[in-house]
Amino acid sequence: MNRRQLRDYTFKLLFHETFYREPELDEQMETFLEQSMFPEDGQLLLVESEKEQLKERMADILDKLPEMDRKILEASEGWKPERMNRVDRTILRLACYEMDFDEEVPARVAINEAVELAKKYGGDDSPRFVNGILAKLAPEEEQPGLEL
Repeated sequence: MNRRQLRDYTFKLLFHETFYREPELDEQMETFLEQSMFPEDGQLLLVESEKEQLKERMADILDKLPEMDRKILEASEGWKPERMNRVDRTILRLACYEMDFDEEVPARVAINEAVELAKKYGGDDSPRFVNGILAKLAPEEEQPGLEL
């Protein structure tokens, strides 16, 4: 599984959190992962090691949600995460996780990939909304600006 596929699966798993709480959340994510191991035509086959990788990643993300939601709240200037549409909120959380806790993903890549997810799964305004919030969350050295 490449990085983009990992991100897509993680987005879909994290999206479950907007509907379910423990212990039902664990059950729903497990069902999703099991179904992904027996894909329909054209879907990626998820193998056991990838399933475990996704479960570990999700546990880490869920553990850090309160901290990430605080950062998103600050950057969104009053738009509480629970007021955002579920797709945008999930994309913001995933990108925030990648920027802050995944050392393999530069902030610019996390933002670009989040915008791509917003184009794929969000509404018409989602890419611009996601990009605007994440630009405020990017580390100073990766902020867009004039280069002299």
